[in-house]
Amino acid sequence: MAQIMTISLLFVSLTILGFLGTVESRSRARTYLEAQCKPTLYPDLCVRTLLPFANKKEVPSPQKIAQISLTTCLAKARFTKAYVDMIAKEFNRTRNPEEYQALEDCLQQINNGVNQITQSVKELRKMGNDGEENFTWHESNVQSWVGAALTDTTTCIDGFLGDEIGSKAKSMIKARFLNVKQLASNSLALLNRFTARHRASRAIKNP
Repeated sequence: MAQIMTISLLFVSLTILGFLGTVESRSRARTYLEAQCKPTLYPDLCVRTLLPFANKKEVPSPQKIAQISLTTCLAKARFTKAYVDMIAKEFNRTRNPEEYQALEDCLQQINNGVNQITQSVKELRKMGNDGEENFTWHESNVQSWVGAALTDTTTCIDGFLGDEIGSKAKSMIKARFLNVKQLASNSLALLNRFTARHRASRAIKNP
């Protein structure tokens, strides 16, 4: 009986230690990501976006962090595109020409945004793997495309300030566009952090 109790206590102790170790690792990962996300305009969103990709064995590099943020932004942009397209078709079926017209520009803008962010994701993966001489060129492309996507989402959000679309549909669409805008903004800040650190490390290696 005493042996069984000893084994049970040992099992409970190991379980608690494992749990505490996981909590501690998670806490270290959060602290690391909070430091990485500090330059962003939406740091809480930044940490929430990145935390599922950090584990106790490895935390993502600055380049990987920028890639995760941008890939998440692309997924949200695609979801928003599908949602706006669904709402526009519904307005068209129910013969709401004013509401349908009000969504046409946003559909074009989110289509442009999806294309721009898709290009940015591909371009970011090449940075550092395509020769140092091409690093700045890839960086400029990503900055331009993400900046253009930010402009498109901002234009669409500003365009919904009128009363052409019902308040419920308007608020749902604006919330989705706002999320894409915030993710794009964070991605741009994380890209700039990565490129600054990359240049600093190159300067140390090649003084």
